[in-house]
Amino acid sequence: MRKAILAATLAAGLAACTAMPEIAPIPGSITYGGQPATKLTKAPVGSVVHHQLNDEYGHPAEETYVIQPDRSLRLVRREQIVDPN
Repeated sequence: MRKAILAATLAAGLAACTAMPEIAPIPGSITYGGQPATKLTKAPVGSVVHHQLNDEYGHPAEETYVIQPDRSLRLVRREQIVDPN
């Protein structure tokens, strides 16, 4: 009985989790307008690629991509670069 209650509680907790929202590419992103024409054939799957650009507000930003098994890029993070001065 205890295991059933624990399993039901765990299932309800997982069902309440929300997936991370997809980050949309912006002009200047590597994947803006679709995937790049060339595939990254030498980089291992799961590798991280960083790209710097100006975000939609004109501020410097850095995007992080992960190489997928089909060799496409998935945008996982965009963060503003803050000047410490």
